[in-house]
Amino acid sequence: MNELARLLAPLNAVLFSVRNDRVSVAELLGFLTGAAAVWLTVRARISNFPVGIANSAFFLALFLSARLYADSGLQLVYITLGFVGWWQWLHGSAGRTRLTVDHSTPGVLVGCVLFVIVGTFGLTLLLRHAHDVAPFWDALTTALSLSAQFLLNCKKIENWLFWLATDVIYVPLYLVKGLDLTAVVYVLFFGMSVLGLASWRRARRPDPPTLAVDTGRPAPGSPVAEPVL
Repeated sequence: MNELARLLAPLNAVLFSVRNDRVSVAELLGFLTGAAAVWLTVRARISNFPVGIANSAFFLALFLSARLYADSGLQLVYITLGFVGWWQWLHGSAGRTRLTVDHSTPGVLVGCVLFVIVGTFGLTLLLRHAHDVAPFWDALTTALSLSAQFLLNCKKIENWLFWLATDVIYVPLYLVKGLDLTAVVYVLFFGMSVLGLASWRRARRPDPPTLAVDTGRPAPGSPVAEPVL
């Protein structure tokens, strides 16, 4: 543990204070990479994954130094899921082509909700045993976040609904834990998630049909129709 503290020391150097939160290098970098990752996700850019992986690494260092081991474990899961999602967006659809924005099926959404319920129950028991400061809320946000990340990896619009629910809980939770800047980050995440939901819905909406214009040429599909480039 002493060796780990030595390795993390540069990231845990305090830069400034926000109320009771002594903001470290890791927390500031987590703020910046987190905002960048969510914005890239709003834009449906695949680069959100490497930036998100970096974000999870910075928060892992932050939470380890704060002895928030449940949050630390979640960052390891995020890093793993980030690599999985990166591959899925590139090769995850039929024919190993890039995924496109789409709605989730009702069955998948029901499965995600059931996972949140069962996962919250099980994790709450585990975190109580580990003397977590907020076992139920940590368990609920963990289950919601994992469901949101799963839907994001599949490029489903409904991932934003799970992120919005998670952000609403995370803001007061991090204020209680004394991580004020991180709480501000999640206020920003909430606003960006609202934008993401609207943006992805527009991206999924089919283009309106164009009106046919009589050019005097034969209709496409007729024996003498010219190819349209």
